Amino acid sequence: MAGYRAEDDYDYLFKVVLIGDSGVGKSNLLSRFTRNEFSLETKSTIGVEFATRSLTVDGKVIKAQIWDTAGQERYRAITSAYYRGAVGALLVYDVTRHSTFESVERWLRELRDHTDPNIVVMLIGNKCDLRHLVAVSSDGGASFAERESLYFMETSALDSTNVDSAFTEVLTQIYRIVSKKAIETGDDGPMLNVPSLGEKIDVSKDVSDIKKGGCCSS
Repeated sequence: MAGYRAEDDYDYLFKVVLIGDSGVGKSNLLSRFTRNEFSLETKSTIGVEFATRSLTVDGKVIKAQIWDTAGQERYRAITSAYYRGAVGALLVYDVTRHSTFESVERWLRELRDHTDPNIVVMLIGNKCDLRHLVAVSSDGGASFAERESLYFMETSALDSTNVDSAFTEVLTQIYRIVSKKAIETGDDGPMLNVPSLGEKIDVSKDVSDIKKGGCCSS
């Protein structure tokens, strides 16, 4: 195909969810990663929004379908349908608001109650550009991530720090788990259907072997 791939030409489609308190920057992380946009005027909306972006890992095209709670979290109305089929999650807090970090444990518990136990989870300390207002240290975030076997990064949707890296790391780890399982089962790894449409991606239990808590500073 001479380097050209159609919009719907991909090898894997992975559903990733964004969770965390309202106002931590989930929507801007989504828009920065998928459209390279940021808005200071972002308002919470009711419902669920999602956007997609494709990237290449080991020669395979991975299409990410990233879901954003879009304001539901303040009403505690997030349902199991939001989590269904998710194979990755970005759990976001605001480094300038300690209360959002205190909520991380509750969000993680809810995530684990509704998803495969081997889901790939990245803890995100967002708004790291506001160094003078930091209320949660990098060490604090990294320690929690290590204790819970999560990946960890600090990001800034405003200046793009680590946004691509965070999403790419999660998608790469999901791909490695799925492709490893395909090799073990003798499968060529055919295109997977959209998880949200009922195709359950069986995430290998090997994920616990590759999880790590690490801080990628800006």
